[in-house]
Amino acid sequence: MDNPLASMDAYAPKEIALKIETMGVSKANADSLTVFVLALLAGAFISLAALLFTVVITDSQLGFGVTRLLGGLGFCLGLVLVIVAGAELFTGNNLLAMAWASRRISSRALLRNWVLSYLGNVLGCLGTVALVLLADSAAMGNGAVGETALAIARGKGELSLLETFSRGILCNALVCMAVWLAMGGHSVTDKILAVIFPVMAFVALGFEHSIANWFFLPFAMLLDAQSSISPGAAAGNLLAATAGNIVGGTLLVAGVYWLAYLRNGHG
Repeated sequence: MDNPLASMDAYAPKEIALKIETMGVSKANADSLTVFVLALLAGAFISLAALLFTVVITDSQLGFGVTRLLGGLGFCLGLVLVIVAGAELFTGNNLLAMAWASRRISSRALLRNWVLSYLGNVLGCLGTVALVLLADSAAMGNGAVGETALAIARGKGELSLLETFSRGILCNALVCMAVWLAMGGHSVTDKILAVIFPVMAFVALGFEHSIANWFFLPFAMLLDAQSSISPGAAAGNLLAATAGNIVGGTLLVAGVYWLAYLRNGHG
């Protein structure tokens, strides 16, 4: 007799690879308006998570490491909403490269999804920035939240392009692993638990998430009365983080698992 509990076990890694490949086909074939609207949501979700991170680390007396860890836990809100509620996040969608490598989607379909999801994410972030400014969230903690936001953005602007690129690679390796692990679960609880540790890790370790930075940097620049954050440095960060995210997601996760499980087809 089959064990009824067996169906509650996590999917095996090869099964996850097949599920992600199939998901990639579905996402690549989704109509443009659906992708764009869901990408707007993802940008908003990640932005709210970035704001929560900012609030959590503000005025913390717990020490550097513990504060970063708790901030990372707060940031998990973003990917939990993306995965459980449903949204199109550019960084997670780098996993579509598995379906592309298996020749189940075309290069054009892959790039269409990436461009639509990235643009939607950016607009979702900027819209959230506007709402957060109208809500005067920076004034929380007697203005300490705004000061933290400025400090975060200044730190990002001071990174070299190589540092940002490298941190972007490491970031999206962990983000895509979070998506990978979530695909292995059956229940909402499974998926939430799968997301927490990789996302908490990339935030605590200071890696660079391009979409989150579309909230962090514009938000701080609009608060920055002294213009201490250079637009050129912000643009360089966004470009280098985006490039790094693509490498981390497509090569270090999608590429490695495709080689391990899908290079010879589904046999």
